[in-house]
Amino acid sequence: MSQSYNRGLVEDFGRWREFSAGMWAWVFHKFTGWVLVGYLFTHIAVLSTALSGPAAYTGTIRTLEGLLVVRVLEVGLLAVAVFHILNGCRLLLVDLGVGLERQDVSFYASLILTGAIVVASVPTFLAGVSL
Repeated sequence: MSQSYNRGLVEDFGRWREFSAGMWAWVFHKFTGWVLVGYLFTHIAVLSTALSGPAAYTGTIRTLEGLLVVRVLEVGLLAVAVFHILNGCRLLLVDLGVGLERQDVSFYASLILTGAIVVASVPTFLAGVSL
């Protein structure tokens, strides 16, 4: 008679070293999706200042544009969005049966391409910010 043993969430999470590339792709895709949802609500909150009038909205935007931390967060948002898009395209191809045997390589390629796009964009994002 075989009895199953439930090790619990803590022990299961402790096996993170055994995560494959596919598991990391799943974790990153879920994480970036939630970050994008959070950004959506933040974006709506900033846009809602327009309800107070054009002067309030303009003041909010000028204040945010001058902050270095906002520019850094914008670079992070770009990284999140680009990875989510590239990994989503990768998943679409996998669902269509393309590249099933090379999923790990396509995941690493999406990470590298995301990094290259983000690094190339940093000068654009930081232009005009006084340090």
